[in-house]
Amino acid sequence: MKTVYTDGACRGNPGPGGWAWADVTGPWASGAENPSTNQRMEVNAVLQALLANPGAVMIVSDSTYVVNCFRDKWWVNWLARGWTNSAKKPVANRDLWEPLIELYRQRIDEVAFKWVKGHGTDPMNIKVDELAVAASFSQRSASGES
Repeated sequence: MKTVYTDGACRGNPGPGGWAWADVTGPWASGAENPSTNQRMEVNAVLQALLANPGAVMIVSDSTYVVNCFRDKWWVNWLARGWTNSAKKPVANRDLWEPLIELYRQRIDEVAFKWVKGHGTDPMNIKVDELAVAASFSQRSASGES
Protein backbone atom coordinates (compact mmCIF):
# COMPACT_ATOMS: atom_id res chain seq x y z
CA MET A 1 0.00 0.00 0.00
CA LYS A 2 1.45 3.35 -1.03
CA THR A 3 1.27 6.28 1.36
CA VAL A 4 0.09 9.64 0.03
CA TYR A 5 -0.10 12.82 2.09
CA THR A 6 -2.67 15.50 1.28
CA ASP A 7 -3.32 19.06 2.38
CA GLY A 8 -5.34 22.12 1.53
CA ALA A 9 -4.71 25.79 2.19
CA CYS A 10 -6.68 28.97 1.79
CA ARG A 11 -5.65 32.61 2.14
CA GLY A 12 -8.83 33.93 3.66
CA ASN A 13 -11.86 31.73 4.07
CA PRO A 14 -13.12 32.16 1.39
CA GLY A 15 -10.14 33.28 -0.61
CA PRO A 16 -7.50 31.96 -2.99
CA GLY A 17 -7.06 28.26 -2.23
CA GLY A 18 -4.51 25.58 -2.99
CA TRP A 19 -4.38 21.81 -2.62
CA ALA A 20 -1.54 19.30 -2.80
CA TRP A 21 -0.75 15.62 -2.53
CA ALA A 22 2.61 13.89 -2.33
CA ASP A 23 3.53 10.21 -2.50
CA VAL A 24 6.27 9.35 0.00
CA THR A 25 8.20 7.76 -2.91
CA GLY A 26 8.41 11.05 -4.80
CA PRO A 27 5.58 12.07 -7.15
CA TRP A 28 3.49 15.09 -6.14
CA ALA A 29 0.91 17.47 -7.59
CA SER A 30 -0.83 20.67 -6.59
CA GLY A 31 -3.59 22.90 -7.88
CA ALA A 32 -5.68 25.92 -7.03
CA GLU A 33 -9.15 27.44 -6.94
CA ASN A 34 -10.28 31.01 -6.35
CA PRO A 35 -12.41 31.67 -4.49
CA SER A 36 -12.31 28.63 -2.26
CA THR A 37 -12.32 27.51 1.35
CA ASN A 38 -9.88 25.48 3.39
CA GLN A 39 -12.31 22.58 3.64
CA ARG A 40 -12.86 22.54 -0.14
CA MET A 41 -9.12 22.38 -0.67
CA GLU A 42 -8.70 19.56 1.87
CA VAL A 43 -11.37 17.48 0.10
CA ASN A 44 -10.05 18.29 -3.36
CA ALA A 45 -6.53 17.25 -2.34
CA VAL A 46 -7.80 13.77 -1.46
CA LEU A 47 -9.90 13.52 -4.62
CA GLN A 48 -6.95 14.48 -6.81
CA ALA A 49 -4.63 12.10 -4.93
CA LEU A 50 -6.96 9.14 -5.47
CA LEU A 51 -7.51 10.01 -9.13
CA ALA A 52 -3.75 10.07 -9.69
CA ASN A 53 -2.84 7.03 -7.59
CA PRO A 54 -4.57 3.78 -8.55
CA GLY A 55 -4.37 0.71 -6.36
CA ALA A 56 -4.00 0.50 -2.61
CA VAL A 57 -3.46 3.91 -0.99
CA MET A 58 -3.14 5.15 2.58
CA ILE A 59 -4.22 8.80 2.59
CA VAL A 60 -2.58 10.76 5.40
CA SER A 61 -4.31 14.06 6.13
CA ASP A 62 -4.31 16.67 8.88
CA SER A 63 -7.99 17.35 8.14
CA THR A 64 -10.36 15.87 10.69
CA TYR A 65 -13.15 16.92 8.29
CA VAL A 66 -11.82 14.45 5.71
CA VAL A 67 -10.56 11.68 7.98
CA ASN A 68 -13.67 11.64 10.19
CA CYS A 69 -15.95 11.50 7.15
CA PHE A 70 -14.50 8.10 6.28
CA ARG A 71 -13.62 6.87 9.79
CA ASP A 72 -17.09 7.67 11.15
CA LYS A 73 -18.87 6.91 7.84
CA TRP A 74 -20.59 10.29 7.61
CA TRP A 75 -20.89 9.66 3.88
CA VAL A 76 -23.19 6.67 4.45
CA ASN A 77 -25.71 8.90 6.22
CA TRP A 78 -25.29 11.68 3.65
CA LEU A 79 -26.29 9.24 0.91
CA ALA A 80 -29.18 7.81 2.96
CA ARG A 81 -30.50 11.33 3.62
CA GLY A 82 -30.12 12.53 0.04
CA TRP A 83 -26.97 14.59 0.61
CA THR A 84 -28.14 16.35 3.75
CA ASN A 85 -26.19 16.43 6.98
CA SER A 86 -27.37 15.60 10.49
CA ALA A 87 -28.76 19.15 10.80
CA LYS A 88 -30.89 18.46 7.69
CA LYS A 89 -28.90 21.01 5.67
CA PRO A 90 -27.23 20.35 2.32
CA VAL A 91 -23.78 18.78 2.64
CA ALA A 92 -21.16 21.48 2.05
CA ASN A 93 -18.83 20.88 -0.88
CA ARG A 94 -21.08 18.20 -2.34
CA ASP A 95 -19.58 18.85 -5.80
CA LEU A 96 -16.27 17.49 -4.46
CA TRP A 97 -17.57 14.96 -1.94
CA GLU A 98 -19.80 13.22 -4.48
CA PRO A 99 -17.01 12.15 -6.88
CA LEU A 100 -14.66 11.45 -3.96
CA ILE A 101 -17.15 9.16 -2.23
CA GLU A 102 -18.01 7.42 -5.50
CA LEU A 103 -14.31 6.78 -6.11
CA TYR A 104 -13.89 5.58 -2.53
CA ARG A 105 -16.86 3.21 -2.87
CA GLN A 106 -15.29 1.73 -6.03
CA ARG A 107 -12.02 1.19 -4.16
CA ILE A 108 -13.29 0.67 -0.61
CA ASP A 109 -10.92 -2.26 0.04
CA GLU A 110 -7.92 -0.35 -1.33
CA VAL A 111 -8.20 3.05 0.38
CA ALA A 112 -7.51 3.84 4.02
CA PHE A 113 -7.23 7.13 5.93
CA LYS A 114 -4.90 8.24 8.70
CA TRP A 115 -4.88 11.53 10.58
CA VAL A 116 -1.64 13.39 11.27
CA LYS A 117 -1.22 16.51 13.40
CA GLY A 118 -0.96 19.56 11.16
CA HIS A 119 1.91 22.03 11.44
CA GLY A 120 3.85 19.52 13.50
CA THR A 121 7.08 17.70 12.82
CA ASP A 122 6.01 15.24 10.12
CA PRO A 123 8.19 16.12 7.10
CA MET A 124 5.65 14.94 4.52
CA ASN A 125 2.84 16.92 6.15
CA ILE A 126 5.10 19.97 6.09
CA LYS A 127 5.86 19.33 2.41
CA VAL A 128 2.22 19.11 1.29
CA ASP A 129 1.37 22.19 3.38
CA GLU A 130 4.13 24.14 1.61
CA LEU A 131 2.93 22.91 -1.80
CA ALA A 132 -0.70 23.82 -1.05
CA VAL A 133 0.24 27.27 0.24
CA ALA A 134 2.42 27.87 -2.83
CA ALA A 135 -0.51 26.88 -5.08
CA SER A 136 -2.78 29.29 -3.19
CA PHE A 137 -0.37 32.10 -4.10
CA SER A 138 0.45 31.09 -7.69
CA GLN A 139 -3.08 29.89 -8.56
CA ARG A 140 -1.43 27.37 -10.90
CA SER A 141 -1.23 23.60 -11.05
CA ALA A 142 2.15 21.95 -10.67
CA SER A 143 3.59 18.46 -10.38
CA GLY A 144 6.95 16.80 -10.03
CA GLU A 145 9.16 14.25 -8.34
CA SER A 146 10.87 14.77 -4.99
